[in-house]
Amino acid sequence: MPELDAETLAFAHRMFDLARHGQAEELGAQVAAGLPANMTNDKGDTLLILAAYHNHPDTVRVLLSHGAEPDRVNDRGQTALAAAVFRRNADTVRLLLSAGADPHAGGPTAVETARFFDLPEMLRLLD
Repeated sequence: MPELDAETLAFAHRMFDLARHGQAEELGAQVAAGLPANMTNDKGDTLLILAAYHNHPDTVRVLLSHGAEPDRVNDRGQTALAAAVFRRNADTVRLLLSAGADPHAGGPTAVETARFFDLPEMLRLLD
């Protein structure tokens, strides 16, 4: 695989920052223009995982509307749903579930995460 040039790497880092900071409109425009909705970083984190972890439901909604796969796992086996559960992001959990996210996907799964961290409110959402 060829190495990416500095400009391409800077652009990719900026896209991941948009997901982390909830810049839904700009990120949505980039995805609409051809940026892969399932783009991953060097740890396997997708834009969706980052948006879910940082509790940006609007960004999660935009990415899902552009085809982001809710059950993609990162290099540690984590999904966007497990990340949202860990961070107790109820709105994001609901969005992901409504988009078909599987509470038993990945490892640890969203259900396992809720049980391990004793998050009964998250377990109720996952039922």
